[in-house]
Amino acid sequence: MSTNRSVVFCFSLMVAASAIGCSKDKTDAKSTQAELAPGTAAPDFSAKSHDGRDVKLSAFKGKHVVVYFYPKDETPGCTKQACALRDSWNELEKKNVVLIGISGDSDESHRKFAEHHKLPFMLVSDPDGKIAGQFGVPFKMGFASRQTFVIDPEGKIKKVYRSVDVAKHATDVLGDVS
Repeated sequence: MSTNRSVVFCFSLMVAASAIGCSKDKTDAKSTQAELAPGTAAPDFSAKSHDGRDVKLSAFKGKHVVVYFYPKDETPGCTKQACALRDSWNELEKKNVVLIGISGDSDESHRKFAEHHKLPFMLVSDPDGKIAGQFGVPFKMGFASRQTFVIDPEGKIKKVYRSVDVAKHATDVLGDVS
């Protein structure tokens, strides 16, 4: 590989890593991350889900709510995470949990993703990263970092996952809402 191609390739990798929240530069979210410690009030937001339902976080008081941010529909890690949550849906539903997945993808992309993988929970489009910003989730070039927030029935943050292992995340979340 020539030197110029190597530089372009390395730059492309750096851009891709930054876009999915792998870079170390997360200064824009540090102050919000500190504010969203367990016991603090979850930021309220209003949006539409992929199936047209109105979503207002404060309307779910009295229930556990899991808000998970992910980079992109139909990518391997995001699909594995969504399908694991889908496979845990019966247990989550028995516990009266509201599950909301959020990414920068469009409503149409979310509709296709939900249909393709038979996802029973809400997916919300956040193309400008406004909701991600409220939660202190880094959002770069249209991609949110993979992070999850478990909110208790009183609307307070119960657990924050700033790093998510998609292989065991659904099991972790089930334990958090018990």
